Amino acid sequence: MSTTQDTLSLIKKSWDNPMDGILAKSITLASGLVAYDLQPRALQLYPVITPLRNKMPRVPGTGTAAHWNAITGINATGIALGLSEGRRGGVLWTSTKSYMAAYKSFGFEDNVTFEADLAAQGFDDAKAIAIDGLLRSVMIAEENMIIGGNTSVALGTTPTPSLVASGSGTALTASALTVQAVALTHRAYANASLATGVPTGVTRTNADGSTDTYGGGSAQVSPAATLTPQAGQSVTATVQPVQGAVGYAWYWGTGGTAMLGALTSTNQVVISAAATGGQPASACSADNSTNALAFDGIISQICAPGSGSYYNALAAGQTLTSDGAAGIVQINAALEAFWDNYRLSPDLMLVNSQELKNISRLVLSNGGAPIFRFNMDGGGGSITADAVVGNYLNPFTMSGGASIDIMLHPNVPAGTILFISRSIPYPLSNVGNVLQMKVRRDYYQIEWPLRTRMYEYGVYFDGVLQNYFPPAFGMITNITSN
Repeated sequence: MSTTQDTLSLIKKSWDNPMDGILAKSITLASGLVAYDLQPRALQLYPVITPLRNKMPRVPGTGTAAHWNAITGINATGIALGLSEGRRGGVLWTSTKSYMAAYKSFGFEDNVTFEADLAAQGFDDAKAIAIDGLLRSVMIAEENMIIGGNTSVALGTTPTPSLVASGSGTALTASALTVQAVALTHRAYANASLATGVPTGVTRTNADGSTDTYGGGSAQVSPAATLTPQAGQSVTATVQPVQGAVGYAWYWGTGGTAMLGALTSTNQVVISAAATGGQPASACSADNSTNALAFDGIISQICAPGSGSYYNALAAGQTLTSDGAAGIVQINAALEAFWDNYRLSPDLMLVNSQELKNISRLVLSNGGAPIFRFNMDGGGGSITADAVVGNYLNPFTMSGGASIDIMLHPNVPAGTILFISRSIPYPLSNVGNVLQMKVRRDYYQIEWPLRTRMYEYGVYFDGVLQNYFPPAFGMITNITSN
């Protein structure tokens, strides 16, 4: 193609008389003729914190459920050892307990459209990202269920709150205030918010168009309690702690209508203004605390009737307290109970950031007699600020003390401490793994046949959490932050 004199003349003429939007005299950044500096490979910036799942043994299983028997005591009636002349001894009574945990299937699904897959070519593998994200999501959800899954511990109807008015200077008026409470399981407390409300009965539409219905983790709402405060007073509402609950939803209002106003990790709330949530208490008219599609996690296995596990729900407003000897009164009481009742010691405590902070502060301040002392010479120096308690010495062992690891865990709710035993100290106990995932089929992937112009994937596993000795586990809950 040659450039003629006529062409050059037309180009020069256009420079003198530019047409808007067609040819400009200058090119700027606003013109858009710039490179787009996009780094290849999408950055996957989300946490995958699954310490229990990572370390827990996974063993094969068959049938519909895992069954096992445990001998929990010998000479349970405490008969005497002595014999009279020529006679035989008394007959021992051996106590046993049978356990059963049904297998369940779990999984998530995702899809990639043809267009998304084509658009990502040369930049990233959209299908691989979908499958990788599915596997990680399943692992994160499994870790959460290991802590708080609940298929069998029903919370029932939440107790009626007790109300006390006091103080002054709040926005409350001298009107009859109706207050109701809802106990929340681990799942419900994690998923509840003032904006979206408390999970109740859940109906989930699946990838194949079918639906599943299960409980979202909330108990049935309590009967209403009513109190008329003086104008400006606050109202403190308290319910009896519900075993199996790690949090509570609070509903209040005047005129007999109670709306969601607060979510707490303890059984008490102070009401000083109108409720701001949009969910009415009537939404929790049934007990939806159990999930038939889950397995029982550590909290539910501790709270199950007859489990033998240590359980202590602190009184309303009670905090952890220092024993004045670099220890915590409530933790020491739990460790003493483990020894007195079962002659064992847990070796791991799972805590929320709130409890880690409280434990560290109480131990280091030591009830007003700090265990740290700093000596500095005249030349000055540098001090590294703050400290954290990473282990706790259990004094109630035959060896004179055993160290318990303290782990900050993302799925442990505020106000709760979990005690875990990773081994059983009894000789020839025949227990290799105290906790294990028993799986009929471990993680597997399915690429489903095409039915639309999108690739559909699922990642699944089938199994159950098996706890051979629940008495080796325990929890302190309903802890008010210091």
